[in-house]
Order: sequence, then C-alpha cells, then structure tokens
Amino acid sequence: MVYDRKGLDDHTLLALYKNMLKPRMVEEKMLILLRQGKISKWFSGMGQEAISVGVAMAMEPDEYVLPMHRNLGIFTSRGVPLNRLFSQWQGKANGFSKGRDRSFHFGTQEYKIVGMISHLGPQLGVANGVGLANLLKNNGQATAVFTGEGGTSEGDFHEALNVASVWDLPVLFLVENNGYGLSTPTHEQYRCKDIADRGIGYGMESVIVDGNNVLEVYSVVSKYAEEIRKNPRPILIEFKTFRMRGHEEASGIKYIPRELMEHWALRDPLVNYQSYLRENNILSEEQELKMKEEIVHDINESLDIAFAEDPIDPTLSIELNDVYKSFVYEEVSPSEEVKELRLVDAISEGLRQSMEVHGDLVIMGQDVAEYGGVFKITEGFVEQFGKARVRNTPICESSIIEAAMGLSIAGIKSVVELQFGDFISSGFNPVVNYLAKSHYRWGQNADVVMRMPCGAGVGAGPFHSQTNEAWFTKTPGLKVVYPAFPSDAKGLLATAIEDPNPVMYFEHKALYRSIREDVPENYYTIPFGLANTLRSGDQLSIITYGAGVHWVLELLDKNPDLSVDLIDLRTLQPLDTEAIFESVRKTGKALILQEDTLFGGIASDISALISENCFESLDAPVKRVGSLETPVPFAVQLEEQFLPKKRFETALFELLDY
Repeated sequence: MVYDRKGLDDHTLLALYKNMLKPRMVEEKMLILLRQGKISKWFSGMGQEAISVGVAMAMEPDEYVLPMHRNLGIFTSRGVPLNRLFSQWQGKANGFSKGRDRSFHFGTQEYKIVGMISHLGPQLGVANGVGLANLLKNNGQATAVFTGEGGTSEGDFHEALNVASVWDLPVLFLVENNGYGLSTPTHEQYRCKDIADRGIGYGMESVIVDGNNVLEVYSVVSKYAEEIRKNPRPILIEFKTFRMRGHEEASGIKYIPRELMEHWALRDPLVNYQSYLRENNILSEEQELKMKEEIVHDINESLDIAFAEDPIDPTLSIELNDVYKSFVYEEVSPSEEVKELRLVDAISEGLRQSMEVHGDLVIMGQDVAEYGGVFKITEGFVEQFGKARVRNTPICESSIIEAAMGLSIAGIKSVVELQFGDFISSGFNPVVNYLAKSHYRWGQNADVVMRMPCGAGVGAGPFHSQTNEAWFTKTPGLKVVYPAFPSDAKGLLATAIEDPNPVMYFEHKALYRSIREDVPENYYTIPFGLANTLRSGDQLSIITYGAGVHWVLELLDKNPDLSVDLIDLRTLQPLDTEAIFESVRKTGKALILQEDTLFGGIASDISALISENCFESLDAPVKRVGSLETPVPFAVQLEEQFLPKKRFETALFELLDY
C-alpha cells in the first residue's frame, strides 16, 4: 500500500492513526462482550476504519455526517463519549435512544451525526435536505452521507443522486463498497464495472478511492469537501474496501472464499498505516503504547459507568409523551374582517400567509413553482417568495419527503405537496418509518406538513381518488388533519405548519371549488383535537369528516324534523374522543360515516372506542358506513355506487328506527 502524506504534518498523521486505533480497540472489546452476552448484536467495521476516520477528520465539526452501522470511527473521531455509546448498545437510558433502538440507529445534534435506519436508503435523501438547508442559509457547509454497495440498489439512492444533481446540493455521497450485501456478492448486486460510473448518468463528478488507505481517503474527501463548500454540487465517492467479519456477528463469513479473506487481510488499513508510520519514524513504540493505554483506560472507565447504570424502568407517561415533540399551541384569533372563499382559495391563502409568518418555510412538490401546482394553490408564490423557497421537484416522492426530513434536522420547516394523495404510496417508507419514528427514537422532530389532495366524486379513477387517511392514523408519531370547510382549512393549515411534528393534511378535491364560506382575512390558528359540533339534537350522533360532513348536511336540510348531533372531527389524530363520548352518552345512538372503504378505516376504531367507553349509554349497536371494498372506479355510475352517500341515508333511518 502506497502512502502519500501530501504535506500533512506529523500531528495530523498521528491523529489519523489514533482515531483508527480507537474504534478497532472498542470493537475488539465489543466482540468479547458479545460472546459474554452483555450486548445483543454487533455490526463490525473492522477493516473499514480508514474510511470513517478519514471522512470524520476531513469534515468540519459543525457539518452533518450521516453514517451507517459500520462507521464507529465517525462517532469516536467526533468525540462522542464512549460511556454513552456503551449505554446505547446495552439499551440503557443514558444512550441516545433511551433503549428504544439499537446499535447506530440514532442521531445526535450535539455532534452533528444522523444515524441510519434499517431501510438504509432514506438517509441519502435526508442528506439532500441538510444540503438544501446549507444552500438556503448560505453557510458554506458540506454534508457527507454513507451507504453500502448493497444500498445503491435501492430506489432511494437513485432518487437522491438525481435530486442532488438537479439542485446542485453540496453533498458527498460516500459508497463503502465492501464486497458483500450480507452474503450477496457485488456481481449479484449490479452489473456496471464501478458504482462510481453511475455518477455519469446523474451529471455529477465521481471518483474511486482506496478505502483502506487512510491518507488517500482523508486527502480526497478534504479536497472535495472544500470544493463544494465554495462551489456547491454533489460528488459521488466510491471507496473500495472489504468487510473482514460477517454482516453482523451471528451471520459469520463462511460464504466468503478463503483466498479473498487472505488477500484483504494483507490490506488491513490499521496494520499497514502503522508500518508506514514506524518506517518513517513518525510513530514510536512509546507513542503507540501511550495511545493504547489512554484508549484502554477510556474503554474500561466508560464500561464501568455504563454497566453501573440501572436497567431502564419503563414509565408509561414518558413513552407516550416522547412519540411527539412537545407543542404548546398558541391561539391566534380570527379577525372580524371576512371574505368569501372557496376551500381551494382558503388553503392557498393560509399557505401564503404561513410563508410570510415563517420566513424560511419551504414548499416542495411537482409543478408547484411557476405552474402553481395542478390545483393552482401555489399560483403566484414564486413571484412573491422566489424559487429557492417554492421548489419544483423531480417525480420522486420518497426522496422529497426525505429531503423535508433533512430540512427539519437543519431547523427549517417545509410543506410537501403530493400532487395527489394517492402518490404518497411512492413515499410511504420515509413517512411511516423515518418521519413518524424519529422523535421517539432519538428526540429529532420532523417539522413537515404533507398536503394530500384526496377523495372521490370527481371521476378520477383508482389512482387519483383514494382517501387513505387510515394508513396514517394507524402510525404513531403522525398527526392527521382533514378539514371540511374553508375557514377550518385555513386555520388548521396554519396550526399544522406551526406544529413541529409531521402532519398529514388532507384536502378533498371535490370540495375545492364546490364549498364556499366567509373566511377571516388574517392569519389565525385552530387547535388540533377539537371537533366541531355543527348540529345539535337528541335522536342520534353522526360522526364524520371531510366530504361526509356535506353529505350529512344535505340530508338534514331535506329532513328538518331530524334531531341529531353532527360532529365534524376536523382532525383524526389527535381525535376529540371527549366530544364523541359526550354526544353518544346524550343521544344513545351513533353512526360513523367515512368516505374510505369500510374495513380497517378510522370508523372501526371510533366504533370500538364508543363501545368500550359508552356501552351503558347505547340504545342500539354502533353503525359504520363507508365505501365499497373495491378500488375507486372511474365511471360516474360505478363511482356513485362505490361511495357511501346513499347507503348512509338508509343506515341513518334504520338506526333511528332501531
């Protein structure tokens, strides 16, 4: 192995060695503890230390790095206390995830490290969001994100590289090509000669680096990091290296040919670099001994602290309260000055006013800039706020939602417009596994609102008509908003943007231009979890939301003798159970109407809640009404049959007569 110091002083050369030595010694200790049953799992980075350490030392301490599970050297080089790492790996409260996640599935704002999730790919898009924040702040910072050669097969990798290239984001995409994705060799993962070749297709520079040569890693990463700080653009760096142990210790290495192991053993980055330093009289035996003594002392002392820590004592309130970032709602009252607006106009006005209130709020989505979005909600926004904050995106929902998460990590709010709510399926993973879980896992909130144009009744067919709120009311960590009126839509959108948690904000397309109302002209908020009782009566409680509210109002207007409570939920998570229970205890009968297909919808949960909490007050079984158990059809006649509007009327009178 040939080393070129390129003018580096001895102090830097020795720091690189010590920073490689530390994770190697920590790992050797962890393998002992694993065999003793004192930790449950270990993903070894032995043989890859040069990459982690070279990158960590090339990046500035206040620049974000997004590592993988073999990048212990990132954490140790940045000075993360070993006792906290040991607590993390033992599932202790002093770890970074309070025992809720393991290994390197965590982040720490203090050290500007954002750990991975098991799905691997999303962190690449998250790095784009951090890079975008750097551009918007004009702070001259770079971001580095890791993946393995196996992760480059995921769609997130390709989406992230494309977005970074289109937006000229200052992100280093670092691929650790270590030969195997668990047991699958590279020739079964991809057919191009080098992963670096893929950079060409995305219009970005790429380079191949000997990942076992710490001086080459450090010099190349330093060079490109310095360049993109001044001239923002993404760079793809492929590190050729090898995994000397199993994917994780339990999987072993029997599938790896012996001669391949022997070849790479001779290229051990620590052993070879040590020889270079010794041969050039840069590292003495005394210096090395002192380094090892310091590291051993740190390891033992930190382990004592971690082992002495009590096991986690589960506290129900703490677990439940940590799912969401605390949000102290501040009411901004509506003005007396009003003007008549359609639902679509109220949403547009609320979004515009939020852009004015939050000076760095970013809107992202397909065609949202000059075109104004397919429903023209952001029409004129580019002229007022500029293209930096109103951003057209490629067609890649997953990567854009991930970028929104990265913006939140860097302290910037964002609104993502899904062209149609149906398309959220292309970005489902980052919503339910990254945004929803991050605060619970390591205290990082996702300050993101996803606008979801939804609903049937407009002849749009199976892929543009779903109302899929039940996908998200099921997921802890998300909030779900579903207004039925223009004034509610405007105030709830303001609150959604104020709220630091991820919010799925549903907008029914059939209501966009059919529902009008006097709407306060000012910027105002409406609290989540507070239903609106639109009609009061004593015969029956009707609980609904969205288009269902208007179906009910239409029926009640035709039947003025009916005496019912009509509850418009407005938000589905949090849910105003108090209003529901109070109404049902008064009327003794409950009908829950949803546009979503019936089975598995939120009506089922509300029905169960009523049965569990109001059983003694019920005079009839709780009735649910929803759409047919089919995809949403296109033809008008089929769509009318699909929707529950007519079946609701029948069910209502049957329940009244029960």
